[in-house]
Amino acid sequence: MTYLLDTNILLIYIRQNSTLSWIDHNYNPLGAGNIPVISVVTAGEIRSIALRNSWGKKKYQQLETLLNQLVVADINAEDVIERYAEIDAFSQGRLKGKQLGFSSRNMGKNDLWIAATAAVIGAVLLTADADFDHLEGVYIKLAKIVVQD
Repeated sequence: MTYLLDTNILLIYIRQNSTLSWIDHNYNPLGAGNIPVISVVTAGEIRSIALRNSWGKKKYQQLETLLNQLVVADINAEDVIERYAEIDAFSQGRLKGKQLGFSSRNMGKNDLWIAATAAVIGAVLLTADADFDHLEGVYIKLAKIVVQD
């Protein structure tokens, strides 16, 4: 199975809280036979979080070890760019031929890139973020994680 990990999932791996055990038991995205992927956007977000929070050497090394286990998907691809535009228009309730069915959703631009990447590569998006909920079954497969700590 291909899993695209959202930034909040990387934070769970770094913090190694009880939610991590639940993720590994139920999905095991880093396990044999699975392909763990992040968007290049997530790589930027997690490094920004590390800098803003002055992570120490040990925690930053944990991050680098984790990142070395992941495939990094680029967004500089025409199919990802097109899907970004489509998901954004859909989320705003402005996509001709695909009705949202409820009020528009303002997604962050980074989340749009992450969703577009998951959609194009056909990955299950692992996230603790509700911002992707309206895309499930329309553009992406979603595995929603409830943070326990």
